[in-house]
Amino acid sequence: MRYKWLYFLLSAVVLIPGIFSLVLFGLRPSIDFTGGSLLELKFSNQQTVISDQQVKEVAEEKGFAVSSVQVSGEKTFLLRFKPITKDDASTIKAAMAEKFAEMPEELRFETVGPILGQELLIKTAVAIVLAAGFILGYVAWAFKNAKFGICAILAMFHDSLVLLGSFSLLGHFLGVEVDTLFVTAMLTILSFSVHDTVVVYDRIRESQKRFPQTLFSDLVNKAVTETLSRSLNNSLTIIFMLVALLFLGGTTIKWFVFALLIGTISGTYSSTFTAAPLLVLWSQIEERRKK
Repeated sequence: MRYKWLYFLLSAVVLIPGIFSLVLFGLRPSIDFTGGSLLELKFSNQQTVISDQQVKEVAEEKGFAVSSVQVSGEKTFLLRFKPITKDDASTIKAAMAEKFAEMPEELRFETVGPILGQELLIKTAVAIVLAAGFILGYVAWAFKNAKFGICAILAMFHDSLVLLGSFSLLGHFLGVEVDTLFVTAMLTILSFSVHDTVVVYDRIRESQKRFPQTLFSDLVNKAVTETLSRSLNNSLTIIFMLVALLFLGGTTIKWFVFALLIGTISGTYSSTFTAAPLLVLWSQIEERRKK
């Protein structure tokens, strides 16, 4: 714990560019939040080679601005537009048939209005606030001390800002959009982060009962040392699975998996190198005030 300021500095190096990007550029919302249309088409001719870039070019030649094209299966493409009509979708299908000598099968056509997008955004914010509130209350009650709950929530928001900042930078430089899957990944990471933190805190509480005369920073060092291998082993099993999904899972879930990967790495780090040092810092401030 004598290196706690170094850990805080490392966190700042990661957080500051992300926060700067969030303030300056924000996130790049998908049609789930802004409103738009989804058109999923499937081609059945196995002899014809069709790429997502070709599909995008055909739609744009007809005057439709394509936000993105994702390969959602074998010769299956998911196109995202600003709101279009059913007739527009038929025009796009006819253009595809003319280009590739095959009428594609329409698997899905959906239009999400901006009202629904606003509703999703509000529900996302409410879900995060409720999750943070319940976690704060439960951890504070379980450890009979509010500082444990507050430090756990601060570490959780550390992970949230790492994830949000990363996707703000990705959105600005690579055009990566955030959608409802991103929201799912974010809420999952919040629970994972606190889950790992509670393991460290529980060992600190046990050590306080067994060694009441020992310095608090020494107890935290002991707890971190005893739980570090468990945290790494647990996290690495998840990371190996996510890396496999990232490379083999397909385009549709690529950024969802990437968000989970960032959150898992950040959550593993923050449990040991953010949540625990924050407790030590809080304890030192309390001691100074008493003196």
